[in-house]
Amino acid sequence: MANLTVNYMGLKLRNPIIASSSGLTNSIADIKEFEEKGAGAIVLKSIFEEEIRRELEKDINKMNRANFLYPETMDYYDTYASDDSLTNYLKLIKDAKQTVKIPIIASINCVTAEKWPYYAQNLQDAGADALELNVFVMPSNFEKSSQENEKVYFDIIKEVKKHVKIPVALKISYYSANLGAFIQKLSNTGVDGLVLFNRFYSPDIDLNNFEILSTNVLSSPRELSISLRWIAIMSGRVGCDLAASTGIHDGAGVIKQLLAGANVVQVASSFYKNGKDVLVNMLDDLTQWMDQKGYKTIDEFRGKMSQEKATNPAAYERMQFMKYFAGKGL
Repeated sequence: MANLTVNYMGLKLRNPIIASSSGLTNSIADIKEFEEKGAGAIVLKSIFEEEIRRELEKDINKMNRANFLYPETMDYYDTYASDDSLTNYLKLIKDAKQTVKIPIIASINCVTAEKWPYYAQNLQDAGADALELNVFVMPSNFEKSSQENEKVYFDIIKEVKKHVKIPVALKISYYSANLGAFIQKLSNTGVDGLVLFNRFYSPDIDLNNFEILSTNVLSSPRELSISLRWIAIMSGRVGCDLAASTGIHDGAGVIKQLLAGANVVQVASSFYKNGKDVLVNMLDDLTQWMDQKGYKTIDEFRGKMSQEKATNPAAYERMQFMKYFAGKGL
């Protein structure tokens, strides 16, 4: 029987499939069910920086909204956020640790390194095994340079690492002019893991009501190629672990990401579309494939198809484009 155990950020996981941060990881009932279905770890639904700052600053009028990166989000939390959101989040961590045995990873969705990072210690003290920072910086502010946008990531890591000893992962987007070098620099900051990539909601327009709508909220299997390419390119070239995210909907997707070099994979959309039982199918597919190929452990094949080990590294880069789009058939 194949051994599916892996190490991720110093944590021993029984298998490489992690339930990603989503509305499905926001209750003890769901967390318990994920453990029963076989998840290797759970990333809790994110708490937002705006929630932390709102509650840490009891007098909201003291906050200088003009200097906040996204001041309109504070208006949202004035109206809708619960005063108990931080307390409830700490309770969720504590209750989860008492209920399940698999690692519990707390998550913070953040856009700055200001005023809130010391709160990360509270999540550690509540029992979180690790912390995932989902940095949500859109490069759409024309007044900020690319260097200023990217500096936010380094500032957040620096400030949070001052306050916690548990492993810290950084979940990033692929918006960067020099993504490979950017990922490599981030991996050498002392961060324990990088999650490639976070998912932005895409906009659509309601033609009748003139409203902005969210579309493509859930990923599709065809989106696997984005993270697959960059996991393969960066495998063996970073100073931390790599987690693959987005587009992983079945066992084949899991296996491909591991072959590319991922330490673990994170799944959310497939659970929404197919239910938590798909996790059982993914693990069965992985086990059967390993048995067929004669692999006893994941380390025996992890990274086998990375760019570093590929006989034709260009297949991950320009030749792939030329082959499929320059031909007469397309």
